[in-house]
Amino acid sequence: MTTAPWRDPALPADARVADLLSRMTLEEKAAQLYGVWVGAATDGDGVAPLQREMTAEYDWDELITRGLGQLTRSFGTAPVDPDVGARALARAQRRIAAANRFGIPAVAHEECLAGFTAWRATAYPVPLAWGASFDPELVEQVGRRIGRDLRAAGVHQGLAPVLDVVRDPRWGRVEETIGEDPYLVGTVGTAYVRGLESAGVVATLKHFAGYASSAGARNLAPVRAGVREFADVTLPPFEMALREGGARSVMAAYTETDGVPASADPGLLTGLLREEWGFTGTVVADYFGIAFLRSLHRVAADEAEAAHRALAAGIDVELPTVNCYGKPLVAAVREGRVPEALVDRAARRVLLQKCELGLLDEDWRPEPEGPLDLDSAANRALAGRLAEESVVLLDNPDGLLPLAPDTRIAVVGPRAADALAMLGCYSFPSHVLTHHPGIPPGIEISTVLDALRTELPDAKVSFAEGCGVADPDTAGFAEAVARAAEADVCVAVLGDRAGLFGRGTSGEGCDAADLRLPGVQGELLDALVATGVPVVLVLLTGRPYALGRWHGRLGAVVQAFFPGEEGGPAVAGVLSGRVNPSGRLPVSVPRLPGGQPWTYLQPPLGLAGEVSSLDPTPLYPFGHGRSYTEFAWEDFAGSAADIGTDGSYDLSLTVRNTGDRAGTEVVQLYLHDPVASVTRPDVRLIGYRRLDLAPGAARRLTFRFHADLSSFTDRTGARVVEPGELELRLGPSSAEVRHRARLRLTGPARVVGAGRRLHCEVVA
Repeated sequence: MTTAPWRDPALPADARVADLLSRMTLEEKAAQLYGVWVGAATDGDGVAPLQREMTAEYDWDELITRGLGQLTRSFGTAPVDPDVGARALARAQRRIAAANRFGIPAVAHEECLAGFTAWRATAYPVPLAWGASFDPELVEQVGRRIGRDLRAAGVHQGLAPVLDVVRDPRWGRVEETIGEDPYLVGTVGTAYVRGLESAGVVATLKHFAGYASSAGARNLAPVRAGVREFADVTLPPFEMALREGGARSVMAAYTETDGVPASADPGLLTGLLREEWGFTGTVVADYFGIAFLRSLHRVAADEAEAAHRALAAGIDVELPTVNCYGKPLVAAVREGRVPEALVDRAARRVLLQKCELGLLDEDWRPEPEGPLDLDSAANRALAGRLAEESVVLLDNPDGLLPLAPDTRIAVVGPRAADALAMLGCYSFPSHVLTHHPGIPPGIEISTVLDALRTELPDAKVSFAEGCGVADPDTAGFAEAVARAAEADVCVAVLGDRAGLFGRGTSGEGCDAADLRLPGVQGELLDALVATGVPVVLVLLTGRPYALGRWHGRLGAVVQAFFPGEEGGPAVAGVLSGRVNPSGRLPVSVPRLPGGQPWTYLQPPLGLAGEVSSLDPTPLYPFGHGRSYTEFAWEDFAGSAADIGTDGSYDLSLTVRNTGDRAGTEVVQLYLHDPVASVTRPDVRLIGYRRLDLAPGAARRLTFRFHADLSSFTDRTGARVVEPGELELRLGPSSAEVRHRARLRLTGPARVVGAGRRLHCEVVA
């Protein structure tokens, strides 16, 4: 085999893989199409839904004689020292290579939603916090650093980012998303992809597609999205991340749309993804997603039929462990029930990716390069910077913040003294360590209480928990109220506990009936406000919660979306004034807890009006966030103009920091389409830029709008740029307009496709 053409790195990858496939048996080709989850529980609780029922026993030594496509979560299944884990992964790879005729190792994959999901690895802010930063460049740096840690440990593929667009904030996985706007999700998610891929790690886009549009905000429920919502809201982030980010893998969603499960949809996974968009990488199943075609969707009678439907649709790899693509698939091919050409097609894609990763080369090396530090000082500094940029100051009407350095502060609430309050459900301590009681988190995580005491050493800080996160017990209210009454200011730290499948108030499978604060936290906040002491509400959550009940009654409101291991100092820095808040809302904050779903991407009929007694207008709109300084938007250049339906237009302004301290403004560009052939959102984001400005400093920005950015899906299903009136709006949020530019697109309607411009160029 050492002299075979497939071993020759000088040959094109296609030629190498074609030669290799010609030498493989059916069993060997099928073996490249599944993963194995070593150490996954087959009894008791697991870390994935239905893990116990869907994971069968197997003979490892016998299994790997045919080769193996993937190794599932060597680090992310149980707490293992990184160096020990890297050596164990290397040993497993050597065994796999030695056992099969071709000496080919597996692709090792891990979760990396908010950092490498491994013990003692940095827990970064969750993706919703990435969105709040409005800083793709910083998110790209985070992706690059996470990728380097993965590669150093011997991991080839990361199951991130999540590019689902929030459609209902009650959905438990909102914390995993980047926000409710497809442009924000696309630009920030693409940046993360670029970072991960630059480190040589295969980025996996998920969940393709429509997962976040599930009915009733229930995890793994049917999707009710219409054709145009799917095309104009759900799909654009994936297209951007593939075209501009270079992602090499896509994960099929669990959900069904209009009766067709994504895992069995050739129109989605082949027609759109490959034939229209030109994707050439691998499509992987979400965990147990192929078997779910039989057990949950009931579109397959048995495992073999499920394998046939998934392969025909375009799923190349079954994750997390062998089930349908193993013996049932091989037997069905032998019986003539499944064409072997489908196996060949998927195996070719898998082997091409292994060729890209160097895993077909004779000199591949599984050994780690040296001692691993997955939570380095550089990691923590980057995590801290992202945490600081993501904290959103929602309100500060009377300037209560920053807090005086020598004041008396009562810190109250169930999230104030719990380190896990900083972490989302896909961080290792929340995701895995709950099954391993007594094992320490492996990373240092400061609480808000500890960080505030460090931040303000001269302040007199007292603490009372008040209540639990979701418990109905109010016995702690009395002590909390007493501490608040003794203080000059009360800092109420409330929010979510991240978990999985009902074990938390936010996270996968932790969907909410409404947007009230969990448990009796709302009643605790009422009791604190009733003391008359000014209350600063600090929220550590995975979703927005309705705050209209307390509007005008709070001294200040600070929102942080699971800001990671450095989140405590970041929040404390905002409270003290060391950090000037610069985060902006990636999701609207509702006024009332009911009336969902609602996002800011509403056509006129979805806005407030006299025909209904319910006003869906959010309390704090998408893009909103305040600062401790002020900014002037000056010298706007954007007069009315006519441009062609294939034309472009520049609009410029100068932003000046008029305050006495450094700060960051986030300039946002929105599109308003007054008349179109189908209803359109009243406004939607098409460009933005963060500007860091010293006191008195100014910078000029130019947004280069192209008519492609006005395109949408028309009644025929085509994406078109229509002639007619448009209005470009510059503002600090989706609800506030500082400057307008009126355009008229002239000429014929123009159909645009995969070559259209996807983002607005901004020159600063």
